[in-house]
Amino acid sequence: MSAPPPWPIGFKTILVRAVLYVLFIGAIVQGAYLEALYLPSVRFTELGFTELTQTLVLFTCCAMLIYIRQVLKVWPTVTLLLLAFVASSLVREQDYFLDTYVAENTWKVLVALIILPSLFWVVKQRQRFLEEFAHYSNTFAFGLFTAGVLTTYIFSRLYGRTIMWQAVLDDQYVRIFKDVAEEVVELLGYSLILIATLELLLLARRIYRARKISA
Repeated sequence: MSAPPPWPIGFKTILVRAVLYVLFIGAIVQGAYLEALYLPSVRFTELGFTELTQTLVLFTCCAMLIYIRQVLKVWPTVTLLLLAFVASSLVREQDYFLDTYVAENTWKVLVALIILPSLFWVVKQRQRFLEEFAHYSNTFAFGLFTAGVLTTYIFSRLYGRTIMWQAVLDDQYVRIFKDVAEEVVELLGYSLILIATLELLLLARRIYRARKISA
């Protein structure tokens, strides 16, 4: 029988987290409903609840990843790559404001400035990255993060296609249906990434404490 990990987690703790995550997912869906009900002038636009919540979720993920990497110093190469991905997503979500108030395609330049140096460093430290990833890939956080990425960048794009909703609604097609479908599913995906990042943070804190005890 294999030995338990040096950073165990109790069943009661998992149960409490599961309940909180269910409530959180329910809250964002309710928020989207209230946005549609009470904010008709900005619903599902850059100034609506859904888009602003996406920005808040991604910003929170960035803050947690910076804490994990810079303070807890757990898996710094893996967390750098995750941070680059999430930060790029955050910048991408601001494309309307950047294109309107700065310059066209500004977000693309900023994303390149985030991604390219990060990839260069990860490639340079590839052996360390592979060692860290061997641990990270076997965690609940990795599974959730992967699910969030697939939901946001694959499913929401395909589910929110204009041709799909034109086929569903036929002559009754209105663009708002497509926008709602895509943006709400995208928010769900970002929320999964948020939960995954929180799980990684909690795991990193247990690893950090285990290191201090062993030292």
